[in-house]
Amino acid sequence: MFDLGFAELLVIGIVALIVVGPKDLPVLFRNVGRFMGKARGMAREFSRAMNEAADEAGVKDIQKTIRTATNPVNSAMDGVKDAARSMTDFKPDSETGKLAKERDEARKKIEANAARAAADRKKREADEAARKAEEMEKALAEEPKAPATDESDKA
Repeated sequence: MFDLGFAELLVIGIVALIVVGPKDLPVLFRNVGRFMGKARGMAREFSRAMNEAADEAGVKDIQKTIRTATNPVNSAMDGVKDAARSMTDFKPDSETGKLAKERDEARKKIEANAARAAADRKKREADEAARKAEEMEKALAEEPKAPATDESDKA
């Protein structure tokens, strides 16, 4: 704020130590800190008041107009975004809202039917796989067992 470097602060501290004395130096620094806090608060309040006055005077509208004039591409994109936002923001009681509700219900019915069809298909496949497994097990049980031959008996 005051653009003081370390050397300047050191000189100020030494002078304050000599003039005020080591006993009263903490009190002096505390008071300087309070003053700086009050000054910052006043500066913040002044800045806020100036911004509010500028808003009331329409400075933001003028800034927007100037921005639009200097950068027409961004302003056109802002217009497109606003139009898209207005098209997607609809009231539930309007015709668009009713149509959206009907489409949402139809979508839910389609999803439910698709899920049911998938479950039925998987059940059918599982039953078919179980039937094939039983047939294979039955065929294995019916095969005649070949007599076990020992290699040492042949020799």
